[in-house]
Amino acid sequence: MQIPLLYGRGRRMISLPDDAEITLIRKPAMPFLSEPDQAVVEALRHPVFDPGKPQRSFAKLAAGRSSACIAICDITRPVPNRLFLRPLIQTMIRAGIPANRITVLIATGLHRPNLGDELAELIGDPWVLENVHVVNHDALADKEHVNLGRTSTRQTPVKIDRRFVEADLRIATGLVEPHFMAGYSGGRKVVAPGLAHVDTITTFHNHAFMSDPAATNCNLAGNPLHEEQLQIIEMIGGAFGLNTVLDEHRRLSMVNFGEITASHREAVAFIAEYCRVAVPEQFATVVTSAAGYPLDKTYYQTVKGMVGPVEILRPGGNLIVVSECGDGLGSPAYVEAQRQLIRLGEQGFLQSIRNKPLAAIDEWQTQMQTKATHQGKVMLASSLSAEEQMLTGVRCIDDVDEAIRKSIQTHDCNKVAIVPEGPYVVPYLAAPGDGTLAEPG
Repeated sequence: MQIPLLYGRGRRMISLPDDAEITLIRKPAMPFLSEPDQAVVEALRHPVFDPGKPQRSFAKLAAGRSSACIAICDITRPVPNRLFLRPLIQTMIRAGIPANRITVLIATGLHRPNLGDELAELIGDPWVLENVHVVNHDALADKEHVNLGRTSTRQTPVKIDRRFVEADLRIATGLVEPHFMAGYSGGRKVVAPGLAHVDTITTFHNHAFMSDPAATNCNLAGNPLHEEQLQIIEMIGGAFGLNTVLDEHRRLSMVNFGEITASHREAVAFIAEYCRVAVPEQFATVVTSAAGYPLDKTYYQTVKGMVGPVEILRPGGNLIVVSECGDGLGSPAYVEAQRQLIRLGEQGFLQSIRNKPLAAIDEWQTQMQTKATHQGKVMLASSLSAEEQMLTGVRCIDDVDEAIRKSIQTHDCNKVAIVPEGPYVVPYLAAPGDGTLAEPG
């Protein structure tokens, strides 16, 4: 049997033995919007607010404002910016906000800036680039941030990009999907860490936050990252959010606009019905992807694909991940964290970061990788060079089909779980009848 896995801009076919018992884990069929442009218009006409709050269209919300900042995700997320940026901006201009007072701010967090052809691809609409300011957030530029103090519970320093904080109208846009630390992406996460200073980011990505059991996929209850992010939204004086949800074919399945927390909550409730898939048993062989382009551009992002199916991996089992990694490992800081992992070993690395109040840049992804490697043996099929492969901390392979066959033989078990869409689908161990139960296929 052949099954395609997301890989780069295309698919990577894997062939499984005829006697393999395959459980294919994917979202149930999601609705998709046949007229996505009109769906965006309707979302702007009917914003989402908490009950009892005044219900006003986006046009009325924009009226009388003097400036605006629209935060968008960087190139690592397949957000359909081309669908909504122009409607947002044109509505603002009609409402009286001058075009030269509207900024599109790329929420890079600590990722590299998006420039040139990559920027054009990210925006998806030349009109936007020609008519308003489009700039990258820089977490290391001290003067570009406003210091708002510290959160009350965990004392996280809150420094957020000045262009967003001081705008008269603040909008965070993004894709709502599972996130292996924050529970779900989008909404408040676009602001922090997306628009946060390095001090903010490295605080709530330290070992204490990352090792909290509640900081995991598809969980907001008691999630320390989520709780800090919500408080940060309050500290900046609130914002609005435009949220999108995509199906496995990257078609728009849902879009809404409204108060940032209420609208994000609604989007989370929508995607949660599809992205969490109950599985009745653990598997000695699990095969998955890093969700293809743009998420699998780097090994750094590939870690999400490793962590996603960990709950259904039998202890000591084999987790086989395909990820193109066309841009290599990731940032120099991440490469250094991986060097530390190789030098110190898994336990030595974790011990070295355990008591640090500020994480080193990007070392949290190395910490998250250990969640997968602690559970079983991780194997990676990618385009990384031999030198880069030595820093992954996992076993690198060329032949996925052979790795599957050997895993079946080693564990004397022909049951194989396949997660084609990678971290966009989160399988969890549950009894039959609990949630959307994956079935052998």
